[in-house]
Amino acid sequence: MTQAMVEVGGVDVHIEGEGAHTVVMIHGWPDTYRLWDGPTQYLLGKFPGELRIVRFTLPGYDLAKAPRRLTTQELVDVFASIIDKVSPFKPVTLMLHDWGCFFGYEYMARHPARVERLIGVDIGDHNSGALRRSLSFAQKLGVAFYQLWLAIAWKIGKSFSQALGNRMARWMAAGMRWRVDPKRMSWQMGYPYVEQWTGGGMGRTAKVAPACPMLYLYGRRKPFQFQSQEWLEKIAAQPGCAVQGFDTGHWVMLQQPDAFNAAVGAWLAR
Repeated sequence: MTQAMVEVGGVDVHIEGEGAHTVVMIHGWPDTYRLWDGPTQYLLGKFPGELRIVRFTLPGYDLAKAPRRLTTQELVDVFASIIDKVSPFKPVTLMLHDWGCFFGYEYMARHPARVERLIGVDIGDHNSGALRRSLSFAQKLGVAFYQLWLAIAWKIGKSFSQALGNRMARWMAAGMRWRVDPKRMSWQMGYPYVEQWTGGGMGRTAKVAPACPMLYLYGRRKPFQFQSQEWLEKIAAQPGCAVQGFDTGHWVMLQQPDAFNAAVGAWLAR
């Protein structure tokens, strides 16, 4: 199996496989490109010679490099540079999770001709009135608490104490039942929360209404959801689209890997 790495805008981009169809996988907090190890191995085995898998760690999330703080526009520009590099002549399939959904959906809205298919995991219509109305006051407080906590952890790590910033970020990750070695995460991964709450770098984001076929997978067993029922029903009703819930938390691909991979593989095979 062909493996290669190219650097685009200071980001190490990992490419596996030789197929004509390119799948670009983008993770969220507090992960790296290694989140997609299982799905990558599965898809390359299920579709030998058909797919190329492209993965990278979000700018600022690679602990071997200096911290970075990027706005939505800057991240969309990074995605555009990477996708234009790895697939200059054909649109790609995006496979997104967490902040990868937030920024990946925005890339898709601004570059719709570059996305052929879309797989979103556990973040749906994040900026809709329907989602806001579906959350109780206590759930809204819960969302604000964890996001502000991580924004404060970034500020502390950047300006006061990296050790304290790391302890705060890792405490929150443990509370969310994130089960990866804490040494692989850091306060520096929290900059999207800083932009969201204090930096103003998010700007206005597009409505999550993909024009291409979409598969949306989500976990049901969470204190609050990141998609509205109204949006789920709308996506499920569109030709070529599908929605599936799992009895997991936020990290569906880690908590039920076999079922997750099977769902993705079956949808792509259609």
